[in-house]
Amino acid sequence: MGCRSCGPRMPSDSLGPLRADLPASWRYGRRMSPKLPPAASRLLLVDDDERLRERLGRALSDRGYHVRVAESPAQALQRLEEGPVDYALMDLRMPGGSGLELVAEFVERSPSTCIVVLTGYGSISTAVEAVRLGASNYLTKPADADMVLAALAKADAEPLSDVPDYEPPTLARTEWEHIQRVVDDCGGNISQAARKLGLHRRTLQRKLHRFPPLR
Repeated sequence: MGCRSCGPRMPSDSLGPLRADLPASWRYGRRMSPKLPPAASRLLLVDDDERLRERLGRALSDRGYHVRVAESPAQALQRLEEGPVDYALMDLRMPGGSGLELVAEFVERSPSTCIVVLTGYGSISTAVEAVRLGASNYLTKPADADMVLAALAKADAEPLSDVPDYEPPTLARTEWEHIQRVVDDCGGNISQAARKLGLHRRTLQRKLHRFPPLR
């Protein structure tokens, strides 16, 4: 999927766990393009997390981009009707519609839009499917504005096309990623995460101290 005209190296400690079962080009990124998306580009941020929308939207606006936000796939399509979108950043997990269906709809309605999808732990297979549908790249949560711009620049310079055959993770890996996602959703609060997971706090701490399964 080509883009119209879509960085700096992102801090590795904010990327979350990296998938060891994916090719190195997917885990660590390809050769970084030195050119960020042009200032005044029109960005659409689609995510049901209000705090994330506000934080990222403000940070990207401060960098000179024209940012519109949407909290659902339906609202994202409304924003597209309001005017062209150069770059779209889409969460794949939202209530009220499928992120994959939104990617496909955008590709059909606005083929020049460069699409990067946001995905959480354990959702890499969905991101792979989004790339097959026409997204140019994916970015693992949590992500800040610099990481978003780097992903957009990378996607615009060299969209992913050699999508690897996805090998499902083992049960141990899936459990570990689910735990990481719940802990992240709880803001690092171990006691709250343990309650959500139905685990004793010490049991959860022991699981967190283990090294992640390779796959």
